Amino acid sequence: MHAKNYRAVKGQAYTRREFVKGFPPSKITRFTMGDTKAKFEYEARLIALEAAQIRHNSLEAARIASNRILLDKLVNNYRLDVLPYPHTILRENKMIFGAHADRLQQGMRASFGRPIGTAARVRAYQSIIVVNVNGAGVEHAKLALKRGSSKLSIPCRIVVEKLQSEEAKAVV
Repeated sequence: MHAKNYRAVKGQAYTRREFVKGFPPSKITRFTMGDTKAKFEYEARLIALEAAQIRHNSLEAARIASNRILLDKLVNNYRLDVLPYPHTILRENKMIFGAHADRLQQGMRASFGRPIGTAARVRAYQSIIVVNVNGAGVEHAKLALKRGSSKLSIPCRIVVEKLQSEEAKAVV
């Protein structure tokens, strides 16, 4: 199983879990990490540059890689959010190759496939991971998102924006 086999967005989304028997649950354990109640000055976003499906184990690997750097450098002075949720159920019609395999399989007869995992459908220029930090943690957030993007199978860009404070929003 390689990411390139399931990366392309093809056909309708297959998401009706009540009709699917025995699909594996998502490997993403937490979607929000860090200090969820604090206000931060900067927001760094990991943005997908093309439309694709991202498998649940890739999203979890990106979350772990990003969170590890932020936890080491900023202790608990950040907030990390994984935005897409893996709804789409991926199927595979397993085929056996080798000697005497023709006696064990049916080929393309009844080839609907068995569920093997889930994936999140991402549009071009959609945010995948968002990190909120203060001014001292911007470089650490960029490094964390760069490490996280290496775990994904699509090209990504990191964008850093300064957030407006609540007092500035009230004046405008």
